[in-house]
Amino acid sequence: MLTLYYAPETCSLAAHIALIEAGAAYALKRLDIDAAEHRRPDYLAVNPKARVPALATPGGILTETPAILAFIAQTHPAARLAPIADPFAFAELQAFNLYLCATLHVAHAHRMRGHRWADDEAAIRAMQQKVPESVGACYALIEHEMLRGPWVMGEAYTVADPYLFTLARWLEADGVEPKRIPRVVEHRHRMAQRAAAKRALAEEEAP
Repeated sequence: MLTLYYAPETCSLAAHIALIEAGAAYALKRLDIDAAEHRRPDYLAVNPKARVPALATPGGILTETPAILAFIAQTHPAARLAPIADPFAFAELQAFNLYLCATLHVAHAHRMRGHRWADDEAAIRAMQQKVPESVGACYALIEHEMLRGPWVMGEAYTVADPYLFTLARWLEADGVEPKRIPRVVEHRHRMAQRAAAKRALAEEEAP
């Protein structure tokens, strides 16, 4: 049994969808970010980073979305969620997911979490004002250079797809014009129709 520590409207949705796609046996532990439950001692004992997601496995706790997605794919090979038999193709998949994690998500976080990088209010406002440009540049690169279509890696659906879907749900709030990235928006729509995405969202919206 795997246990996913998650919070609604966060990047933990990607791992949640992947668990469903994999046919994994899992339990959910919901955290209320607004109530700072991710900073309480019981959760810090699970993940000292005070972030979601965290995945409790028989081997220990995993954090960071790319690592969790790779683990889910590798431990459920029958689901074919990653090209795990091809080292180069798997590395390409990891490169995409790491770009989402280390570049796109960080650019997005400047909109509401500028305090991570600065204390000066003017500096924080400057970060927020930059978000449409910085996040937009990330999506432009994905649109024109990285998204192979119809899925991220081409014809085969992988764990990169729920990850891109999760972040792309926030692009309008980040000030990105959807008309400039039609392939990303089409991918988001395609993902939203998948049963696993619908189920994950329903489970996360449940009280």
